[in-house]
Amino acid sequence: MSYDVDPELLPWLDMLPQVALPDYEALLATRAQQSELTGVMPTHEPVNPVDVRDTTVPGPSDAPDVPVRVYSPADRQGPVPGLVYIHGGGFVLGDLDMFHAQVLRLADELGIVIVSVDYRLAPEHPFPAPLEDCYAALEWVAEKAAELGIDPDRLGIAGESAGGGLAAATALLARDRGGPGLCFQLLGIPELDDRLATESMRDYVDTPLWNRPNAIYSWTAYLGAEPGGEDVSPYAAPARATDLSGLPPAFVTTSQYDPLRDEGIEYARRLAHAGVPTELRLYPGTFHGSSLVASAAISRRMSEDEIDALRRGLKITSSR
Repeated sequence: MSYDVDPELLPWLDMLPQVALPDYEALLATRAQQSELTGVMPTHEPVNPVDVRDTTVPGPSDAPDVPVRVYSPADRQGPVPGLVYIHGGGFVLGDLDMFHAQVLRLADELGIVIVSVDYRLAPEHPFPAPLEDCYAALEWVAEKAAELGIDPDRLGIAGESAGGGLAAATALLARDRGGPGLCFQLLGIPELDDRLATESMRDYVDTPLWNRPNAIYSWTAYLGAEPGGEDVSPYAAPARATDLSGLPPAFVTTSQYDPLRDEGIEYARRLAHAGVPTELRLYPGTFHGSSLVASAAISRRMSEDEIDALRRGLKITSSR
C-alpha cells in the first residue's frame, strides 16, 4: 500500500530503525541491537532538577523482584501526583533506558513522581508475568505513596504501545481486585487486541516500525500460543473485556498508519459508552513510533497533547 505520511516524517523513514520479528532468532538479534535503538530515541535535558534512582520492588508471588526507576522532582513542596509508567516494545523488547528521556520529560514538565517499570519480557516470560510485574509495581507505589511524596488520590497509569495495553490491563486488574485506586489512564498507541481482525491490522502489513507480521509474533510470544483463540483472558488482551465500567478516565492516542489504530479507537469508543470519561486523538500522517522524529510539528503536538492530558487527568494546577 501507499501511505500519505506527514511530509516532515518522510525524510526520516530510511533512517529509522528497522524492526522485523519473524521468529525468536530475529528477536534476539534485535535485542542485541537495543542499545542502538535507544541511541535514536529523543533526548531531554531537564529544566527543573529531577532525582532519578533505580531500585526494585517486591515481585508477584514466587517471582523475582521487579526493577523500577523512580523520577522525583527535587524541588517539590509536599505531596505531588504519581504516575506508573509502562514502556513499549511489543511485549518482547524495551527497557528502562529506551524510554528514559520520555519519562524524564514528563517528570520535569509536570513536577510529578513517576515510577517506570522494567517488567519481564515474552516469550521467556509470557502472560501473565509482565502484567503481574506491572501490578506489583502499582501496589508498591500505592503502599509507599507517603514515602515517595505522592498524593494517593492523584495516582495514574500510562504506557505506550504494548505498554499502553499493559496499562489498560493493569487498570482492569486494579478495578477487579479492589486494588489501588487510579484517577487516570493514558493509553498511547495501545496494543489491545490479539484477534488481529480490525481493518487497520488486516491491511497494514508493511507500515514502518510496526506492522501485521510483527503484531502476529508479538501476540504469539506474549500469549505463548497462537493469537485469536477462544480462551484468551481480557487481562492479556483488554479489547476482550466485556465490562469497561468503573475504570479511570482515559486519554487514548492513535496513529493513522498504524495496524493498532482501529483497536485503540474501538477501545476508546467502548470506554466512553461504558460511562468512562474518555478523550481520543487520531494523528494524521503518522505511523507507529513516528514520534521518534521529535522535531516534526505533528510529533511535538502529540507530546504536548499527552502533557496536557496528564496535567488535567492528574489535577495539576501549578505550572512549571
